[in-house]
Amino acid sequence: MPNNEILIADDDAAIRTVLTQALSRAGYSPRATSNAATLWRWAEAGDGDLIITDVVMPDENAFNLIPQIKKQRPELPIIVMSAENTIMTAIKASEKGAFDYLPKPFDLTELMNVIERALEEPAKPNIKNVVEEDNEQLPLIGRSIAMQDIYRIIARVMKTDLSVMIRGESGTGKELVARALHDFSNRVAGPFVAINMAAIPRELIESELFGHEKGAFTGAQGRHIGRFEQAEGGTLFLDEIGDMPLEAQTRLLRVLQEGEYTRVGGRVPIKTNVRIVAATHRDLQKLILAGTFREDLYYRLNVVPIKVPPLRSRLDDISDLAHHFLRKAEEQGLPVKRFEADAIKRMQNYQWPGNVRELENFVQRITALHPEEVITKVVVEEELSSSISPSEPVMKEEKSLPGFVANHLQNYFTTFGADLPPPGLYDRVIKEVEKPLILAALAATNGNQIKASDLLGINRNTLRKKIRDLDIQFHPIRH
Repeated sequence: MPNNEILIADDDAAIRTVLTQALSRAGYSPRATSNAATLWRWAEAGDGDLIITDVVMPDENAFNLIPQIKKQRPELPIIVMSAENTIMTAIKASEKGAFDYLPKPFDLTELMNVIERALEEPAKPNIKNVVEEDNEQLPLIGRSIAMQDIYRIIARVMKTDLSVMIRGESGTGKELVARALHDFSNRVAGPFVAINMAAIPRELIESELFGHEKGAFTGAQGRHIGRFEQAEGGTLFLDEIGDMPLEAQTRLLRVLQEGEYTRVGGRVPIKTNVRIVAATHRDLQKLILAGTFREDLYYRLNVVPIKVPPLRSRLDDISDLAHHFLRKAEEQGLPVKRFEADAIKRMQNYQWPGNVRELENFVQRITALHPEEVITKVVVEEELSSSISPSEPVMKEEKSLPGFVANHLQNYFTTFGADLPPPGLYDRVIKEVEKPLILAALAATNGNQIKASDLLGINRNTLRKKIRDLDIQFHPIRH
């Protein structure tokens, strides 16, 4: 049973009480204060094995205090909590030397797990603060739990050279995540180079990535510098990596393994110092099973996975995003506008199949076309009605669920051989049956999750979790 002393600093009495009781039940010895001065006095005296602190306190900002504590006691782990849930909070917490950052409201189970890790892991050296205090031009916006998870991952890996794989639908902001990884990394002085595999003819991808020598192929009239050379010392963002042809995958894998490559048609090896960040909207595991994506390359790229949620999974972020896009439109010369509260609520009831990109285009269009300074719910309703397209049928051919299961079982045994069923067959079939079943229930109830959960005979929270885990996309028909 642990008996470590935990120092708590938060000006909210309710939070101090909850934390004190929870930590006591877990066997820790908590001490709580409402101000930074007392926390500093305790830490300076050598008290405490771990600190949990809010950022904003009456007498001091924790980000000003943490460097003092880390200078005095570099081994002391500090967990930062904050209701100011932006990416800069997570970044600053990491830069100042905090062990971890948790957004408010926090999950007690998660907090206990973080405390346990912090007490077990050796102390990390303090990282020099390089964050600009007045940096307001942030690429990622949102206070939802899903976005907080992304902020924390970025804060943890930004100073490393680990490869990152970003997954998410089109329009969710995968390149913005890649940009943030670069902008807050040690490579920020180097270039950020992006290449979209789906936008380049397959026969030219190797040349675009690695360059080519004069005469390497018909039309190669001179030497061409590839994206790897352009990104030297910086970050190379490989967007839509699932569309990369197998030949190029093989060359990319060799580069990642050996740290060098040759231009197409060249013989002289070129050393490379580039961090790879890849992204895709496709299911790479399915591509691996289909034989169109190399499994060994997948594991090389997927060292740190980040999943960017669709906008319909973080509708609470629409207000922040919409106001950000209003300011951006104003900077582009469009009239100054503001949303009324009911207009934001109406936007939060729309599913946004085009994700954040669709929302930005929507705000730009509504700002340009409507002369009123205040954007009302009626205006939003009119614009949304003009952009909504009817949903397509969910299940076109596989209307019979038993037939659907039988077909998939047959496909698996055809693929792997009747005498060698694939590992995890039960989980695979259940997963593939669940998704169309839930889609059918949503279609029958036109997206009403309460009615759909009743129809399926499961708890609504269970249904919501399955919709999120299975990445189910359903857009109700608007009448």
